[in-house]
Amino acid sequence: MVAVLRARGLGSGWMVIASLMFAVMGVCVKVGAQHYSAVELVFWRTIFGVVLVGVAARLRQENFATPWMRYHLQRGVIGFVSLLLSFYAMAHLPLSTAVTLTYTSPMFLAALSVVLLKERLSSRGLAGILLGFVGVVLLLKPSFGAANWLAGLAGLLSGALAGWSYLHVRELGKRGEAEWRVVFYFALLSSVGAALLMATGLAAWRMPDLAGVPVLLGLGVSATLGQLAMTRAYKVGNKLLSANLAYLTVVFATLIGWCLWDDVPDYAKIMSMSLIVVSGIIASHR
Repeated sequence: MVAVLRARGLGSGWMVIASLMFAVMGVCVKVGAQHYSAVELVFWRTIFGVVLVGVAARLRQENFATPWMRYHLQRGVIGFVSLLLSFYAMAHLPLSTAVTLTYTSPMFLAALSVVLLKERLSSRGLAGILLGFVGVVLLLKPSFGAANWLAGLAGLLSGALAGWSYLHVRELGKRGEAEWRVVFYFALLSSVGAALLMATGLAAWRMPDLAGVPVLLGLGVSATLGQLAMTRAYKVGNKLLSANLAYLTVVFATLIGWCLWDDVPDYAKIMSMSLIVVSGIIASHR
């Protein structure tokens, strides 16, 4: 599977593949949520990555040791909670809405860079944050029921934590950490976190039956392919173009939700989603 993503010819086009894979992952989460908890889905989503990336690294005789384990631990814990909240939102909201909320991470990344790293925020960055806030308010409009509000806030918090997580990824990148170790340790720590929650009885565990295997396998394959394609896009393509193309996940999720669940977005929803996407693009280029 890793060999499939070795070619460099697509450049930033790898992000189109990544976006499609992440949208497919969302479908698997939504279907799987009918039988499995968010914790179980996170476990199966990440354990696949641990095995695939770990085996590939061993075959290449890579070194798993790293001097930056503190950053991996911080990123792993924050990313794990973000992933749990994201899967919960996908299970209880229309797929397009849940995916859009999780893609508020660039807005929060820009804000956290100012608060935590004392970076200066340009007028463009501030405009992006404000525009995103307007989009979120419109998307989580008061017509949401109580259950939807909880899921909506989970999706929004997932985006905030993802933005915080990306700060650690950026720091790891500045220190020259290998990309595969960033992916591997995140998957490993998330798998361990989910396993601990299930082992202690804080989350349910059920052995998958034959009917559930295709969904869980699809979840693991799509998520891992998406991660690898995204990494390849940022490595061999134009980084700004790749960041913009990442928002195709929102488009793909909307189209898939329309086809599978007849979730036709109205004008207000399309407008709010567009504002969040535009704010993310602006904040990413601050």
